[in-house]
Amino acid sequence: MLLVYGPYLPVRILEEIRFWKQQESEHTDVIKAIVPGLEPGYVQLLDDWKIVLEETTHVANQLLKYALSSPEAACDPKLVQQTERLLDTAFRQSREFIRQLYYILEYSAAVKSVPLAKTVLLHIIRESEYFLGVLETLNSPGAIKRNMEELPAITDLQETTALPYQPFSIEEPFSNDSAASSSDEFDSTVQNSVFLSPVPDQSRKSGDGPVPIGGHTLPPLPYAYNALEPHIDEKTVRIHHDIHHKSYVDNLNKAEKKLQEARKSGNFDLVKHWERELAFNGAGHYLHTIYWDTMNPQGGGKPEGDLAEQIRRDFGSYDAFKNQFTNAADKVEGGGWAILVWSPRAHRLEILMAEKHQNLSQWDVVPLLPIDVWEHSYYLKHQNERAKYIANWWQVVYWPEVAERFAKASKLKWQPF
Repeated sequence: MLLVYGPYLPVRILEEIRFWKQQESEHTDVIKAIVPGLEPGYVQLLDDWKIVLEETTHVANQLLKYALSSPEAACDPKLVQQTERLLDTAFRQSREFIRQLYYILEYSAAVKSVPLAKTVLLHIIRESEYFLGVLETLNSPGAIKRNMEELPAITDLQETTALPYQPFSIEEPFSNDSAASSSDEFDSTVQNSVFLSPVPDQSRKSGDGPVPIGGHTLPPLPYAYNALEPHIDEKTVRIHHDIHHKSYVDNLNKAEKKLQEARKSGNFDLVKHWERELAFNGAGHYLHTIYWDTMNPQGGGKPEGDLAEQIRRDFGSYDAFKNQFTNAADKVEGGGWAILVWSPRAHRLEILMAEKHQNLSQWDVVPLLPIDVWEHSYYLKHQNERAKYIANWWQVVYWPEVAERFAKASKLKWQPF
């Protein structure tokens, strides 16, 4: 998948490194949360790792910012060189991170005292191993350049010894000036820069017309942070809404602005990157907005009226629907969603799965009821037991909101094929 980007391969690799290191950084918090009595030495070790991983994420952002500043920058030989160095550092970090997690797993008495801790740590290790596997063919001297030139990637990789982890630093950081297309023009400004998302237009009110380009806003929760207790805990809701959902909003706005700039300039060299960002972050924002509204402290029970009848007609019974939805949600690979949708083309309800918000789903449908099964939705309370989270989620499903969405969506019917 990563080898089809041609001269813009460094952009895609930097995206992967950024997401990869963000995940590992979050996993240090997950481990401390599920093992509250973790020995102080291991706590300090995880805290040190978090600093290192956040620094690597920051460097990836710096390089990505430069790479997206102009078509010339995206192909700059020095960017390729820095991306290669960062990728190698990311590999060395993860290999050492994995080694030390195995050490904690074997020697921590606190971990051994928590029945589910072993399962969670092994899952976290597999997540890091996944990224190592995805990028393995590109982590060798000159591999990025060869693939940018559409030459066959080498498969005989040199084995590198895992070094002690250390923060990555740029010795010759790129200039922040997008006009500096020459690979010789470097200065120290990027090293001190911050990768910022555009500030959305907070003046827009609901019902004031279409959302301006780059003007999406984080919707307020329709209830208090602790309102879904004990089924979904307050800390998870705060982090999930205020941090994760907001990041989708910010990055959606950025993608829209960048595509607007491309339309004005006529330069669509990076359209693949920004369309991907538009799809991923837009899907994340829209599904989360439905997700919050379709939960409520007064939720639970079963649907009534037309929605209940449609569920019976399309799935045979409510229990059959619930059983299929629960299993679909439990079996989404990686992070993603299970979603009840109305199909205007088929004139019936369907249950879909989506990985990374937008993958494995269908077009021409209207989402009615989504459940978020990304790990940040349940790990603090339920650790790796997604099934328990799903069971608790059913207790807060707000069927009146789902029914209202269905009443509007079901009026939309296209000619069936």
